[in-house]
Amino acid sequence: MAKILLEMKNITKTFPGVKALDNVNLRVEEGEIHALVGENGAGKSTLMNVLSGIYPYGSYEGDIIYNEEICKFNRISDSEEKGIVIIHQELALVPYMSIAENMYLGNEKGSKYAINWNETYGEADEYLRTVGLTESSHTLIKDIGVGKQQLVEIAKALAKHAKLLILDEPTASLNEEDSKALLELLLKFKSEGMTSIIISHKLNEIAYVADKITVIRDGSTIETLDKEKDVITEDRIIKGMVGRELLDRFPKRTGGKIGDVAMEVEHWNVYHPLYSERKVVDDVSIHVRKGEVVGICGLMGAGRTELAMSIFGKSYGVNISGMLKINGEEVKLYSVREAIRHKLAYVTEDRKGNGLILSNPIKINTTLANMGAVSRHTVIDKNREYVVADEYREKLNTKCPSVDQNVGNLSGGNQQKVLLAKWMFAEPDILILDEPTRGIDVGAKYEIYCIINQLAAEGKSVVMISSELPEILGMSDRIYIMNEGRLAGEISAAEATQEKIMACILKSDKGE
Repeated sequence: MAKILLEMKNITKTFPGVKALDNVNLRVEEGEIHALVGENGAGKSTLMNVLSGIYPYGSYEGDIIYNEEICKFNRISDSEEKGIVIIHQELALVPYMSIAENMYLGNEKGSKYAINWNETYGEADEYLRTVGLTESSHTLIKDIGVGKQQLVEIAKALAKHAKLLILDEPTASLNEEDSKALLELLLKFKSEGMTSIIISHKLNEIAYVADKITVIRDGSTIETLDKEKDVITEDRIIKGMVGRELLDRFPKRTGGKIGDVAMEVEHWNVYHPLYSERKVVDDVSIHVRKGEVVGICGLMGAGRTELAMSIFGKSYGVNISGMLKINGEEVKLYSVREAIRHKLAYVTEDRKGNGLILSNPIKINTTLANMGAVSRHTVIDKNREYVVADEYREKLNTKCPSVDQNVGNLSGGNQQKVLLAKWMFAEPDILILDEPTRGIDVGAKYEIYCIINQLAAEGKSVVMISSELPEILGMSDRIYIMNEGRLAGEISAAEATQEKIMACILKSDKGE
């Protein structure tokens, strides 16, 4: 029988007004990959923050037993000294520092008087090879992609001599190729004796890589599934997460019909804002009809977000050319204000960085894009602001004590609902949704899908960008496929399959 490396017993953690963890128990064996799954707000990240010392001993109840020793971590450095290293969903890297400088930041090589740079860069290069990166450790973080930055974070953990690696949503921002490479790396570490805990909403990845899966719901441990004893499928995991069978992952569209063309983009070209000779969108033409959901898919770097943002008041790119028509009339949108005035909305993929003000309450975030509707003579009517935000809280089923709560305290799925509410209150006719379900659980995804279907039923036009092909196939009426800034193909939802979409991308790679 394998040794129990970690045991968390009866962990209870309370925040003002809410019990985030209620007698949670977790047992992790040495050398296994143990997955932690649950809906947004279930308590997964809170549990790992307790384990890593982010929430210090004394701020929670219960015991942490690691390597047969009761641990009382007061800070992250305490857990790292024991070999427990956590990698958060938001990567903690400094863009204008080198890979090696990032890897040893706070863990410097040398004496307290001088850093040994030769040792720093030499060891960093060795760890980079271990995780499969060929870049020099002198390379700046800003010059490598998100997938490689995630591998740098893992190399950074190895440099701290990690024995238990905790990964919180490690593939949320990665394409399928980079995600597969990261999962294979975890399996390689497992074969070498490393133990990992992974939190992820991508259930197919969990089913592929995990030896055991612990399900947390509403702050409590529901069950632990064992690959050697249980038949683990995505449907089985979902049942544990949401407490019921989810028979259809994508709700059926009811009511409404597809009408006239609402927006046309013809021969659209966009150049990179810093490297103005680099074309990121190349002669793209698309259209969307009233009551239609149009999907845009493609590998990371295909130009989907660049296309969306450049259409939305030229909020990305330089030397933008092409024609934009709304309801048959050509329009020139030089700012976000003009885009909103023409009933166009863009829901960003980066809700925390660009979509919401996390330090402000729900009521302020909800009305940001249409402040005139809650103002009188440029003075905000606080009562009206509260009423509007509360209406959208009920309409979108946002889980929160009140709309006075700061958005930063909400789970990812509820933050996404506030972001949608913000743009719905602006009363757009055309919505561009960029990765609308990124980093949220299957239950919250279903609710977002229902909102999208309702918008289409009301005659709104929806353009949905997504890296998840099942989502694109399940929600779209038509699908555009992009690759390397160009349109690689267009296909109806009835004809579309994952294989046909990937074949289209590969065909465009060959220049056919």
